Amino acid sequence: MRSYARELAFKLIFERLFVKNSYTFDEEFFASLKKEEDKEFAKNIVLEFEKNHENLTSIISSNLVGYEIDRVYKTDLALMFEALTEILYLQTPPQIAINEVLNLAKKYSTNKSSRFINGVLSSVIKKINN
Repeated sequence: MRSYARELAFKLIFERLFVKNSYTFDEEFFASLKKEEDKEFAKNIVLEFEKNHENLTSIISSNLVGYEIDRVYKTDLALMFEALTEILYLQTPPQIAINEVLNLAKKYSTNKSSRFINGVLSSVIKKINN
């Protein structure tokens, strides 16, 4: 299921914000994904995030109003990284990627996080489309 694949990718991205080493994919981490295409989807999100981490950080930073990126909750930051990775590098339609991370925000973050994340991502999408 793609939603669960996204959740696993989010967890690895979140971990990456604390552990600066490169990923080593543990197949057991993805074992709960039954379909091979879901495993590949989750891995691709994480690999594309790794390759484009600096660019994604710059994009998010330039769309924060009244915040420095270092002050953003790591959970929210990981969710924004996940959504933007899908949108920019995996060609997931923005409305799908954003909706998926907003659902994850409701599960893993604060009550106000989904509004904050939505605002930042909407700003990014608006700039991309202009």
